[in-house]
Amino acid sequence: MKYEKLEPAAISASMKEAEGWSLASDGASISRSFKFASFVQAFGFMTEGALAAERLNHHPEWFNVYSRVDVTLRTHDAGGLTELDFRLAKAFDKAAALRGI
Repeated sequence: MKYEKLEPAAISASMKEAEGWSLASDGASISRSFKFASFVQAFGFMTEGALAAERLNHHPEWFNVYSRVDVTLRTHDAGGLTELDFRLAKAFDKAAALRGI
């Protein structure tokens, strides 16, 4: 399924529900840094996030160092943010919440 790039008003509305996520200055991506108690928790989060990403067929840009995972979401095919980015952000938030974040 092809997703359409969101208009600025839709992005603004979606950001109100994306607590902890930051909108890039160009409005083309959202990002969040997750800090866990250990590498095992961070790795578990990434594993669960990878499964969610695969289900949605939408894959993040992410970076991990020990207990921190930095995630950036954008839909490259659409040239910016789509509904899919915000759906994946919610999945990441749920995975983090299960680990006390």
